[in-house]
Amino acid sequence: MTTSTILSAASKAATKSSSATAAAIAKSAVNLTASSPSSTFQPRTTFSVSDSITRSYYLGHHRAALGRMQKTLSNVGLIIECRDLRVPISSWNPLLERSLATSTSGRARIIVYTKRDLVPSPSRQSKQKQEDGGILLSENAKQDTASVIQTLKEFHASQRNAEEVVFLGGENSRPTAQLLEAIKRVARDADTITGLRAMVVGMPNAGKSTLLNKLRAKGMNLPKAAKTGAEPGVTRKLGTPVRIVPREMEGEGADPDLMGLGEGVFLVDTPGVFIPYVASAEDMLKLSLVGCVKDGLISNVTVADYLLYHLNLSAEGFSSYKKFCERPTNDVYEWLRGIAISTGKLAKFREPNIEAAADWIIQEWRKGGLARFLLDVVDKEALREAVERARDPDANMSMSRARKKEKEMRKVRNEAKRQGLPSSGA
Repeated sequence: MTTSTILSAASKAATKSSSATAAAIAKSAVNLTASSPSSTFQPRTTFSVSDSITRSYYLGHHRAALGRMQKTLSNVGLIIECRDLRVPISSWNPLLERSLATSTSGRARIIVYTKRDLVPSPSRQSKQKQEDGGILLSENAKQDTASVIQTLKEFHASQRNAEEVVFLGGENSRPTAQLLEAIKRVARDADTITGLRAMVVGMPNAGKSTLLNKLRAKGMNLPKAAKTGAEPGVTRKLGTPVRIVPREMEGEGADPDLMGLGEGVFLVDTPGVFIPYVASAEDMLKLSLVGCVKDGLISNVTVADYLLYHLNLSAEGFSSYKKFCERPTNDVYEWLRGIAISTGKLAKFREPNIEAAADWIIQEWRKGGLARFLLDVVDKEALREAVERARDPDANMSMSRARKKEKEMRKVRNEAKRQGLPSSGA
């Protein structure tokens, strides 16, 4: 049985959605055979997150890098912003948008949603719909990837905040070619003989360096120039400009596709910049699960538990991890013990190594080895609320101000509990 709603919008929307899902579960019966080991299994409909969970990964080199980006903006004609399609709203960093001021400076912007290959493919979703037998799914699992992409395109078109919106991931070269053509259009509009300087920005581990390498390979037929890795923080300073589009040639045999590009296009790789403070504890868990946060900042067991919660509410459900467990479970330690034994992650005296198992299963999901799903629910209401939060002057507050505000909110919640009043939650 699968169900739930995990919104990356404001916590009140998440609470309302979770209540609706719980009500739906109470009315619904799962279409499973009596012999199925999961026929009586009830997955969790909400995930309890501690108020004390770390809410930031905004490091010193993030702040320093942002300052250096601002200093070089006078030479930059295009900002390419990367966001993770698994968390298309949570991986939006308003601090970058505000600091680099693309909307007011006239500087062009292209938004690239990366990790397209790590969300459900339309063909896979179609098969799941045929096989689910009417099982109630969570809001995340219900989302059709094609519809999400269309919603995001329409949103950016209505906001008029990007020259192009591209969805990139995997070995499909067409999106890279589409992106390269959009960059050339911007370069021609800039109409400068020195060529176009572009900068790729985004949250940590959002795929910026991978994007640069793809553009260099496609545009120049050259090997990668930027170091990449699965962990955030591989790029710690601004890189040197890398040519991704050749210079314009003259005379016989000149490539007409390069006309008007001057010296070509150069792209600068930048370190990922995290949000100074994440208001929603669950959003912090989402960003940890996809790898925007350094592993270990939040307990791997907690992140693995959040993954188990979503797996149980996915279209694949128990089948996505049945090779590790004999039955579906909500108990993260039972699940991790099964993983440790199955994968040989054992400590002294052949005891299951829970931490190692948690790290392994998180990495396995990130690579696409388990059920694939979006962690954000993407609809017009969630996007509207995200825009409102981005405009909030507290959205880009300093870490000290954020901690002070959180302390004040905690006092209000505690006082409400003492008086028996309803609390708005984290």
